[in-house]
Amino acid sequence: MGWHESLLLWCAVWGAAAVVGVGMSLAGVTKAQRTVRLTGRIQQVRAPRHGGGREGGISVVVSYRDPASGQDVVVTNDGERGEMITAAWEGREIGVSHPRGRPHAYRFSNVPEKPTRGLGLPSCAAFLVYVGLVVLAAVDWGWPWALIGSGGPLALLGAVQLPGAVRARNDRLGRLAAMETVRGRIVAVLKDVSVDEDDGHTRTTITPVVSFTTREGTAVTAHCTSSLPDPAGAYGRDVTVHYPAADPAGFTLDPAAEHRSEKWDVRIHALAIVVLAVVTVVGVVFLRA
Repeated sequence: MGWHESLLLWCAVWGAAAVVGVGMSLAGVTKAQRTVRLTGRIQQVRAPRHGGGREGGISVVVSYRDPASGQDVVVTNDGERGEMITAAWEGREIGVSHPRGRPHAYRFSNVPEKPTRGLGLPSCAAFLVYVGLVVLAAVDWGWPWALIGSGGPLALLGAVQLPGAVRARNDRLGRLAAMETVRGRIVAVLKDVSVDEDDGHTRTTITPVVSFTTREGTAVTAHCTSSLPDPAGAYGRDVTVHYPAADPAGFTLDPAAEHRSEKWDVRIHALAIVVLAVVTVVGVVFLRA
């Protein structure tokens, strides 16, 4: 089988997968549509053990209302239970989900999730068809079509999304400027050791755990992923915590670094659009040459 036939087969297979996925979504039988999504509330936060691992995240007890029976259900995040809960306080709302008819297979997410139509995989399949068509055009009509096909649509997509990215950046900068400041303490340092199966290299991950109380009296326990000098020796250290009043999970120990990061995100986005546009123009120039 030659290049041309292989590319046609690639597009046909992924195109069929996209059509099947969209059909399943319209029929309401995708995995996402068969998932029951609920809002749970943290009732208890268990203190992390200094020197332990971060597997499973911060240990919490969560309650939620079972829509089938109307009764309150109390569960924990022990074991593999979806997303790692990295910030917890009593009363925090988080997402709880489970396959329809299987409430014992519940999973957690850091925020409540809205129902979706399960179009993620079909969209990915459609993108792979697009990639195949671009390569096919480049093989049949010449390499400049690869530049036009890859640069043009992606530059247009990036330009459409840029205003939203700017608004989101401005919102985040606004939250950074309005953050409250309190004192906190590193109450545990977690250590995880993993071994690479290929080369036997040992990797150690250090995760400090910070505890602080908001001005509203909410006691927060959270994994600290911000830049912290000597994290392995941070146990018992007092730190300054900056947090948005509406969501203490968005805290930071270094607001200046967060501010710089937010500015760079939009700049990189804009630079990517410029590079893709230049790639498209180069393709057009060589096509006409």
